[in-house]
Amino acid sequence: MKTLKINLGENSYPIYIGKGILENIGELIGEHLDNNKKLYIITDTSVSNYYLDKVINILKSSQYEVGFSVVPAGEKSKDISILPGIYQDLVNFNITRSDAIVALGGGVVGDLAGFVASTFLRGVKFVQIPTSLLAQVDSSVGGKVAVDLKEGKNLVGSFYHPKLVIIDPNVLKTLEPKFISDGLGEVIKYAFIKDYNLYKLLLEFKDMNELLDNISDIIFTCCNIKRIVVENDERDTGERMILNFGHTLGHAIETVCGYETYTHGQGVAIGMYQITKLSENKGLTDKGVSNKILELLKKYDLPYDMPNVPMADILNVMTIDKKNLNSKLNLILLKKIGECFIYQGNIDFFKEYVK
Repeated sequence: MKTLKINLGENSYPIYIGKGILENIGELIGEHLDNNKKLYIITDTSVSNYYLDKVINILKSSQYEVGFSVVPAGEKSKDISILPGIYQDLVNFNITRSDAIVALGGGVVGDLAGFVASTFLRGVKFVQIPTSLLAQVDSSVGGKVAVDLKEGKNLVGSFYHPKLVIIDPNVLKTLEPKFISDGLGEVIKYAFIKDYNLYKLLLEFKDMNELLDNISDIIFTCCNIKRIVVENDERDTGERMILNFGHTLGHAIETVCGYETYTHGQGVAIGMYQITKLSENKGLTDKGVSNKILELLKKYDLPYDMPNVPMADILNVMTIDKKNLNSKLNLILLKKIGECFIYQGNIDFFKEYVK
């Protein structure tokens, strides 16, 4: 088992990464949540089929009283309309501020459960047990929690850190291949913004099986990059913005397509490639970098073409993006592989798509 610690003063917490550590969640939670009697699990219909009963039994064997809510799998469950039902379930289960919420699932569940924890009783403790590759390498770490509005992703949210993150790569064995590719969208992001060696590693794996044989190290590498960035900029006002490479356009694509056509990682993949093509054309990125992105996206079965939807709709969504400050849109661009920068532009950056 490998351990990382996010050092944020009173908001510090550990990340545990190890194959098979799902069996030890009772002990790990007990080490960091003193005097907890009740745990309330939030999960989705896909994850519950594989892991809910197992996790409940493990936690009960550690003398916890356990309740749970199961939401439909998919981005549409990360909606503000889902909240009242979950809040009512927490009231019925008599959750207090000495108890905790457990997020058991992918990025949608983690964001939803974290937001619930940050708002119920003005804040109760919570634990992240991410079960998707995307959540394990990215969204379970860093304390961003949110729900969506119809106008866009993550427009209602807060910064609220878990007490610990427990990552068991073995759970990835039950994922469909498309969700492994989904997570690789974020892995590829980390390679291009911060880690040339990770880029070379992804390029050199002969197939997906070899990548999965090395997945624990990949997860550790991505979490460590995010650890460093978050410790330097907890509230996303400076360096942390670089973690949004590909996201401004990617989020807009997800929103316009109704969260059904593309997963988050697929949206980010398209966003990374398309924005890098634009920045190359403008002389802001070294020539050939977009082709390097394209090579990895093709290798790992991720999309890269713009969807067949009105570009005006995508531009409209981007105008209310959280990174749009004082009519300026903070875009994350690459200088070269492993080196990125924050470019203060505006929506006109994308206008050539409208022509």
